[in-house]
Amino acid sequence: MSTCFFATDLHGEVDRYDKLLASIVRERPQAVFLGGDLLPLTVLPSAGAGRGNADFVETCVKPAFRGTRAALGPAYPPIFLILGNDDPRCQEEWFQSGSTEGLWHYAHGRKLAFEEFAIYGYACVPPTPFLLKDWECYDVSRHVPPGCVSPEEGRRSVPGDESRIKWGTILRDLDLLVGGDPLGRAIFLFHTPPYGTALDRAALDGRTYEHVALDVHVGSLAVRRFIEERQPYLTLHGHVHESTRLTGEWKTRLGKTACINGAHDGPELALVRFDLDSPWEATRELI
Repeated sequence: MSTCFFATDLHGEVDRYDKLLASIVRERPQAVFLGGDLLPLTVLPSAGAGRGNADFVETCVKPAFRGTRAALGPAYPPIFLILGNDDPRCQEEWFQSGSTEGLWHYAHGRKLAFEEFAIYGYACVPPTPFLLKDWECYDVSRHVPPGCVSPEEGRRSVPGDESRIKWGTILRDLDLLVGGDPLGRAIFLFHTPPYGTALDRAALDGRTYEHVALDVHVGSLAVRRFIEERQPYLTLHGHVHESTRLTGEWKTRLGKTACINGAHDGPELALVRFDLDSPWEATRELI
């Protein structure tokens, strides 16, 4: 059996990166998947703010991965990653440069090959109450849930296409990304979980906005519909840290698709290990 790693929502915690990379050196996984929210949390008072995180990527992340590659040599695994809604998009160029350097594969909006599998990456999430909107998009329509801020409001670290911001949806993005591709051997690296599952349960019980009860499920309806209709082999998710604590579950099935949530709301690194031949038998360890 060849084990793969999945981790997400590291949020710039150096201790989590150290544990992840030490596990890679020790266990030599077949591949590693990182599901976004990789940078320290940053306040963004205006467009262009958040560029200070480049220091974190350049002085912490890249040297650490270079050291891991040097330690493993030919055994260094392919690493596939996306960013998440808390990662300023102005940092995308630094992750793309790491991809050019061969440290990892930047997967957002792309189809990549890995052995007999196709890897697709998609970072965007439906509207949230948070103000950073670089990786937020309408879901299946221009509906904004109560208490959330629309993608047309909030702030961005880089300018966006106004037409896409106003009219774009996750539903349309996924259709454009995948087209008519067969997905029986496809792995999707999403930041958002599918709506209405054990993977997207937020701690919103009893909370209201202007007397309207808030939905405790905050994932993407478009992602759920996509999984149900297209049945990819495996989907990996993060974003909702507390869902596993609230539901007691971190993986589910939608039809034939195995769906795994790697997010965690404690200080530990949540490391998911899975075999590509049997992803449903994945294990999760808090380190």
